[in-house]
Amino acid sequence: MCTLQGGRLLLPPLLLRRLPRVSTLPLRGVSAAAAAGARWKREVPDLEYLQERAQASKGFRRFIADPELAREVLRCLEPADLNRRGAHIWECNPGPGILTRTLLDAGARVVALERDKVFLPELESLEHKTDGQLDVLHCDFFKLDPLSHGPVKPPSMYSEMLFQKLGMAEVPWTADVPVKVVGLFPEKTEKSMLWKLIYSLYERISIFRFGRIELNMFISEKEYRKLIAGPGEMRSYQAISVLYQTACHMELLLMEPWSSFLTSSRMGGLVIPKSTHLPNDHLCLVRITPRRDLFSHRLTSANSTTFVVMMKQCFARPTAKFITRLETWIPGHGRKLLRQLGLPENILIGHVTVEQYQRIFEVMEHSGEFNNSWIFDEILENTEKNVF
Repeated sequence: MCTLQGGRLLLPPLLLRRLPRVSTLPLRGVSAAAAAGARWKREVPDLEYLQERAQASKGFRRFIADPELAREVLRCLEPADLNRRGAHIWECNPGPGILTRTLLDAGARVVALERDKVFLPELESLEHKTDGQLDVLHCDFFKLDPLSHGPVKPPSMYSEMLFQKLGMAEVPWTADVPVKVVGLFPEKTEKSMLWKLIYSLYERISIFRFGRIELNMFISEKEYRKLIAGPGEMRSYQAISVLYQTACHMELLLMEPWSSFLTSSRMGGLVIPKSTHLPNDHLCLVRITPRRDLFSHRLTSANSTTFVVMMKQCFARPTAKFITRLETWIPGHGRKLLRQLGLPENILIGHVTVEQYQRIFEVMEHSGEFNNSWIFDEILENTEKNVF
């Protein structure tokens, strides 16, 4: 457990044993001129450095400060794929840069998006030694594309500007993944970030305008369980479950206890978020990859908002009968639609499967009896609440 004592951040004994002072791994994946030089020693920050950096960070943050954990994350990211021509790794808020150095040593092309100015000098110094393998930007991935219009100041940034800075162009949706994003979701905004990303994905805006951006993110165990929940799990099966399972392939790569991460907090201790109904003993590294075949003539970026709002309306009362909600969408035709899909009239909203929700949307979208004018009030309300 990481604790604060006498104004200093203390790491657990296991972590102390793991921290090497110097790494002498050979540099790979850079120019021949750079590789021809002497072995480049990347100095891994020692305990005192980690303490100082953690204390200097703004607000509450968690860091990957254990080199063994960083190497485990690297293995999860499939090192052989990191050297693929044109592949990029975007690291969100790397802080002291333990994972950054591990990725660089594996030959990855890394873009460090750091929100806190206190970490920029060290990262920029590292950037100057990598012969173009590392780009460092004062940017917060979680503040991309703010709702306000006009110029924005770092660390906020528009995704279009970010891609321009990196010299990256849009790729077709069915092309290979152009960017792998890795990092930790900020705990205070974790839920809202998951919603912001799924809205952006369905509408193919923000980062998803440029292709199937893959997320490799540490999220809390309770939120992960919601993403993968299925029908009948009334405490965890939600609208966000249906939306992510429809749009993405999700893979659990790693589960780590909260104590595996260095925690910077004036409150002291790990500050593990409490959860009443769902387990929350770990941070889960989850690979979220948008499906190549998500969009078709049935579901498009133009009508996808309808599907999103339909799911939100349904799961406002997951224990209600589904026919009640159907009758608000297609008055007088709810029973007919249930019979067409082979569903019982008394089925509950929380018992309808992801595949059945997809099928219902397709049938309704191609039905002359379906009038989706109701959706405009919902969109306006959500926009005013900054939900989208």
